[in-house]
Amino acid sequence: MEAPESDFDGEPDLKPALQNWSFHSNFLPIPEERILTVHLPPQYDEDPTRRFPVFYLHDGQNLFDPRLSYVPGRTWQADATADRLSLAGECEPVILVGIANAGLRRMAEYTPTRDARMAGGEGHTYGRVLMKEIKPFIDRTYRTQPSAATTGLGGSSLGGLISLYLGLQHPRIFGKLAVMSPSIWWDHRSILTFVGSAIPKPALRIWLDMGTAEGLRHLRDTDLLHNRLVKLGWRDNVDLAYQRVSGAVHDELAWAARFPDVLRFLFPPR
Repeated sequence: MEAPESDFDGEPDLKPALQNWSFHSNFLPIPEERILTVHLPPQYDEDPTRRFPVFYLHDGQNLFDPRLSYVPGRTWQADATADRLSLAGECEPVILVGIANAGLRRMAEYTPTRDARMAGGEGHTYGRVLMKEIKPFIDRTYRTQPSAATTGLGGSSLGGLISLYLGLQHPRIFGKLAVMSPSIWWDHRSILTFVGSAIPKPALRIWLDMGTAEGLRHLRDTDLLHNRLVKLGWRDNVDLAYQRVSGAVHDELAWAARFPDVLRFLFPPR
């Protein structure tokens, strides 16, 4: 049964290509206001019949506006990067949708399983919000290409973890994944077991990375994940990209620095 349609309210931001929308989910237990920020590519207004792929990104506060980011002044500069690359013909023009995290409830929503010590495990509910409320709203409001082949999902840290989980769970909705500095450690690395059950291999294009300054344990975990994906049939530089980024730490500036390569791989120019 379809969920009741959520009410979205919004208005353009100071930048004409950015729009902020607020809504209250019908799925979340706490009726708090949630924020979406949508960035339209510069090509959006050139042809009123053209449709565009969509890239949904977690931790939306950290993507565009330095005034809203977790560390003030540090963002992914996702809008400027996407515009620069698409205008240069290095990636396909893409609609970016930043989904603001829930603050203190971020860990609960971005984790697929419940950890005995740290709790969490509400990723399934968060996924329903994304698939049943946010994506339908975006598809009916903007000129999107709604198929899985043209829909990406991505994030960093716990955002990378939940992207991998939801992508493997729902490959008919999300066909492109950005799994950046993923928190594989969560719940005794249970995501590795989950990945191993992805048989038959879904048609997913996956970007995976980790900085060498993020810790040896995290590098080893990401190597394990990469090896598991390869054993399941993903092919390096075909439908899987894996980067061990020399000297990169666990922060927004590091993710901003490799976001161009993420776009080039997941949304190559046609």
